[in-house]
Order: sequence, then C-alpha cells, then structure tokens
Amino acid sequence: MKSLPPYHPSLATTYSNIGLVYNYKGEYDKALEYYEKVLEIEMKSLPPYHPPLATTYSNIGVVYNDKGEYDKALEYYEKALEIQMKSLPPYHPSLAIMYGNIGSVHNEKGEYDKALAYYEKALEIEMKSLPPYHPSLATTYNNIGLVYNDKGEYDKALEYYEKALEIEMKSLPP
Repeated sequence: MKSLPPYHPSLATTYSNIGLVYNYKGEYDKALEYYEKVLEIEMKSLPPYHPPLATTYSNIGVVYNDKGEYDKALEYYEKALEIQMKSLPPYHPSLAIMYGNIGSVHNEKGEYDKALAYYEKALEIEMKSLPPYHPSLATTYNNIGLVYNDKGEYDKALEYYEKALEIEMKSLPP
C-alpha cells in the first residue's frame, strides 16, 4: 500500500487472498469487505468484461452462499456468468463451474427444476470440453443425483450416482 498506487492490480490480488482467508475462517463480513476492495480496483483498472472481474463476482457469491444468503449469492454468480459468457468460448470449463455453482444455490433453495437446468448446462459443457472420465463430470453427475434424491426420485438419483461412481472408479486412484 505504501509503494503502489491505490488501484494497482497487485493490491487486488492481495486483497482477494485476504478475503479468501476470512471466508475460510467464517468471518464473512470481513471477507466481503476485502472482496469489495478487489472489485473497486478491478472496475477502475480493467475493461468491463475482463475475466478477473468474473472471478471476483464469483468469490463474493461464494461468501453469500456460505452465509446462507442465497439470493445475494445468485446475484453475484449471475454477474460472473454474464462476464464469462462474453469473455470465454461457449464450451469453456469455467462456464460449467459457474453453472454448477448456480445450480447448487437453486438446490439449496429447494428450486429443484432450476437446479437441474443449470446442472444440465454444466454437464453439456463438460461433455464437450473435458475427457470422458474427468472427475468434474463425476461431480456434476453426483450433483444431479443429489437433486433427484432431494426430489424423492430415488431411481433417477441412483442412475446419476452410478454414472459418477463409474467415472470416479476410472479416474481416481484405488
């Protein structure tokens, strides 16, 4: 802070790291305070659809999700997704991660059909951009299984859990 200008990108990186630690510690308001500093720097120093902005919006969404403030989490995840859709290729794995995050929030809110829609978008991207036995595919199949389990559709849940298990058995060490 003494040797760099107030909106230098290196400060944003350090603020982001501090925010991450506060989130891990469960000190959500402190985490948000640092992520807001990151956002302020990035908004002044980067073009409006630059990928690091998406990362910061996503990080803020994670904090709100961890706080149980699901509508706020969705607001920030959707901002991140908007930037990613404009700055990344259509089948970039980062898009799948963001769709998965949004699906997770909808599942937490009990909005199972919305959760499934987002998880299916994530799965579509992963199937086009990742090797067939990539662990991320297993995670998404597992997440879809969780939704069907929460809906009481146990046979569908088992179908997706078994797909996840097949991938895990082939891609992870014994």
